[in-house]
Amino acid sequence: MTQDQVTWFAHTFQQLVGNIEKAVLGKEHVTRLALTCLLSEGHMLLEDYPGTGKTQLARALSATVQGTHSRIQFTPDLLPSDVTGVTIYEPSKQAFEFHPGPIFATIVLADEINRASPKTQSALLEVMEEGRVTIDGKAHSVGEPFMVIATQNPIEQAGTYRLPEAQLDRFLMKASVGYPDHEATIAVLADAKTRDRAKQLQPLIAASVIVDMARLADEVHVDPAILGYVSRIAEESRRHPSLKLGLSVRGCLAYVRCAKTWAASQGRTYVIPDDIKMLAEPVLSHRLLLAAEAQFAGTTVEQVIDQILGQITPPAERASA
Repeated sequence: MTQDQVTWFAHTFQQLVGNIEKAVLGKEHVTRLALTCLLSEGHMLLEDYPGTGKTQLARALSATVQGTHSRIQFTPDLLPSDVTGVTIYEPSKQAFEFHPGPIFATIVLADEINRASPKTQSALLEVMEEGRVTIDGKAHSVGEPFMVIATQNPIEQAGTYRLPEAQLDRFLMKASVGYPDHEATIAVLADAKTRDRAKQLQPLIAASVIVDMARLADEVHVDPAILGYVSRIAEESRRHPSLKLGLSVRGCLAYVRCAKTWAASQGRTYVIPDDIKMLAEPVLSHRLLLAAEAQFAGTTVEQVIDQILGQITPPAERASA
């Protein structure tokens, strides 16, 4: 990856952030995380209180990228075929034809994903990992780029089904939007006549360019010392007394992919230890499972992540370059 390429990458990344922020005010950090997730060819889980802009962020990201977009409202009676599609017999052709479901889109918003039954949630496992859906023994690719942005409400648990660890691990990142600050709230209220800010956005980038940027991010240099740092974080998480489940190898791969994209968005051709530290919470928080004793003691995953990072000495930054 040349310096000219990374400069173009960072400039384009900032333009995309600026466009999304027209709809989601004062949320630059989570916007950057969402774009990093897209350009790392991953999926994002947004967990936050109602009315904080989870759906708005997802729709703003969809509106910024040229391509197909779909929204699936997850409910207890939603069937797997309602997500993936179904094969139907066509009498006129005397043959079975596949009718694709809403999962066949560039960016898919899975709204309130934990309201669907485990059977329906499992319909996403294959497509989120392999980018394809298998119906009646035949594989159907969803194409590139492909991203699932799922939302869930952490407060209201009535009528919900907790996402299993296998599915949580398929999300590259988990983040929360949070409430806007004082100035951003005033700006939103001043424009109360606008019902949907995301509708006003114009696409800035073609889907094919997103694929090119993702390939470019893969070329970012990661020093072996940085890889060792990620490996030590994973090993420490697996033996931490407060954790029942530590970081998997898939989680480590996700960590490195995100760090590469984040470094490129900052205009660097190499990853530094601060990239690893900054991405620790969004990449690790949904992959680490607290032990029962730690939960009863009031320990949080965020506290455990801080403890793990504090116990491991990061490599010298000069080694990253």
